[in-house]
Amino acid sequence: MARLVTLYSLQLGDLSLETVCRKAKSFGYDGLEIGLPDHLDVRREEPEYYAAIKGLLAKYDLQLKTISTHLVGQAVCDRIDHRHQLILPEYIWGDGEPEGVKQRASEELVRTAKAAKALGIDTVVGFTGSSIWPYLYSFPPVSEQMIDQGYEDFAQRFIPILDEYQQLGIRYALEVHPTEIAFDTISARRALEALEYHPAFGFNYDPSHLGYQGVDYVDFIYQFPERIFHVHMKDVYWSDTPKQVGIFGGHIPFGDPRRYWNFRSVGRGRINFEEIIRALNSIGYQGPLSVEWEDSAMDREHGARESCEFVKRIDFRPSAHAFDAFFEKK
Repeated sequence: MARLVTLYSLQLGDLSLETVCRKAKSFGYDGLEIGLPDHLDVRREEPEYYAAIKGLLAKYDLQLKTISTHLVGQAVCDRIDHRHQLILPEYIWGDGEPEGVKQRASEELVRTAKAAKALGIDTVVGFTGSSIWPYLYSFPPVSEQMIDQGYEDFAQRFIPILDEYQQLGIRYALEVHPTEIAFDTISARRALEALEYHPAFGFNYDPSHLGYQGVDYVDFIYQFPERIFHVHMKDVYWSDTPKQVGIFGGHIPFGDPRRYWNFRSVGRGRINFEEIIRALNSIGYQGPLSVEWEDSAMDREHGARESCEFVKRIDFRPSAHAFDAFFEKK
């Protein structure tokens, strides 16, 4: 059986969870990746709440393998400012004092692991934020000590969280992404080293964020075969010719045609999903392929439907035999 194809719910965060379930089923999906905080309140502890969510998914014959906490996870290591108030729940933002925001975000990540346990799943996808992302371009000069301190801060904040995850039997999958502590292959390796390869920490593989940076997104899979905990299917287009705005975005919004790169519906960009499927087969990844749909120029329901069709068409099981083994005669 091919892998499950799931739909990340955050792009439909303005709709109720039941509406998302109904639409996802009509689009052909096998399950959901539930996004926080819109579709799940991890402050709830009563078993009946989680039983109701599982019942709702069962009603539409949808499976659940993952929940995601990108927005809250971002606040754990970031330099907190007014931007975070726009993405965080009020009870996490509080009075906006940065260290308090970070502590409350950390506590929420632990509650998220407990919610995952209550839902019977073992993987949480999310962000980490980064205190050193503003140092991306090394001018004024950035010392190695400053970068070291950023990874030390990451480890200090995340190891206690990951220890809780490990005790609960839950894994945390960082989506390797600009603005996170890991945004390419080298920084991903360094994040693992900072955590001393904590067993509860791995990656949510999303090729789109690597492709437009010029990172070998297929090689990334082979570099971390034991740490690919979850996969996002998301596409991106980048130009062959110079544009008015380069890789850094030029302070103009996604979708603007002057940009060098923009996210696109799966199968309409430049990501080579054929090679990704072959690499995932090679490392034995059996988890879901979750469509995180982002295309500023396309109706989202059209995009969600065609993305599901594309992923189901491109995915395939690995062979149990070498093709030439059948030539042997006994």
